[in-house]
Amino acid sequence: MKKYFKIVVAALVVLVFCGTFVFLYMKSKPQPAVYDEFAPKVTDISKTTVITGTIEPRDEVEVKPQISGIITEIYKEAGETVKAGEVIAKVKVIPDMSQLSSAESRVRLADVNLKQAEVNHRREKQLYDRQLVSAEEYDNVRQALDQAREEKAAAVDALEVVRDGVSSSNASASSTLIRSTISGLILDIPVKVGNSVILSNTFNDGTTIATVADMSDLIFRGNIDETEVGQLLTGMDMKITIGALQNLKFDAKLEYISPKATDNNGANQFEIKAAVTVPGTNKIRSGYSANAEIVLESARGVLSVPESAIEFSGSDTYVYVVKGSGEDKTYERRKVTTGLSDGINIEIKSGLKKTEKVRGPQKVSEE
Repeated sequence: MKKYFKIVVAALVVLVFCGTFVFLYMKSKPQPAVYDEFAPKVTDISKTTVITGTIEPRDEVEVKPQISGIITEIYKEAGETVKAGEVIAKVKVIPDMSQLSSAESRVRLADVNLKQAEVNHRREKQLYDRQLVSAEEYDNVRQALDQAREEKAAAVDALEVVRDGVSSSNASASSTLIRSTISGLILDIPVKVGNSVILSNTFNDGTTIATVADMSDLIFRGNIDETEVGQLLTGMDMKITIGALQNLKFDAKLEYISPKATDNNGANQFEIKAAVTVPGTNKIRSGYSANAEIVLESARGVLSVPESAIEFSGSDTYVYVVKGSGEDKTYERRKVTTGLSDGINIEIKSGLKKTEKVRGPQKVSEE
């Protein structure tokens, strides 16, 4: 019994060893290469580039005060529309002491001159009534009185402007009322009631009371690499996709290409601007990030194959044309002339017929 058991065990060991040897042999046996095959097709090919940028209003104006002072009232909020000349805020004047002192001194001096002119006029009139002086002399004295009155009124106006920011003679054009200079949408009001503001001058840009823009006239602003800028022309059509509005595309037309490059992390890039056409039903916000797609070159109705089927050798290009079928299938290496490529398909100008097939990349076994 033990003898038969040993024979069975030995037979099993030999069977396992032989099976393993046969499996490893079959596994190590080279498998025939299998390739994808493609039929050329007639299609349209476009070479495009995508530029990242932002949507901005063409005209964006910073409204600044004409006088220095403190904000006492704000009549508008960001997001509201405003018309040119409409009041946005009101400023209380904090007069400059040297200017105030000078204006007060001017008023006092004008008052002294006016009183003296009035005295001179009364005397001259009495003499004129008695026909003791000529009409010309009397007219000169009367003119001096009129000039003194005018100087007094001007001095008072100047004092009121320095002290209050507005004079009684031009209250409708008060510089204490900050008015919008254009019609549009208020993008930002960076000040609050109680903030001090200063007017724009040679040494200071002045405090911005509000930023107003015409949101019906938008542009796309972005940068393009120097390797592609040579293919752009003003007037080219673009498609704008806004990151916050993925399901919408807007038309745009290129209208500006910067003549000077800027250094962007070691790469030379050129600024471009394009006028964006936005339907009236869509509200676009200033500063939206966007992508602009531009067609640099295009070819319509051309014979093409996948670019993966092309073999590049120096300046020449080749394809492998399928010959025969089944076990008799072979591949003929043939030189072709290629054209435009969109990164997926490439144009075949000559060397290949529409009825022929070409070899693609080798299929990868899933085992």
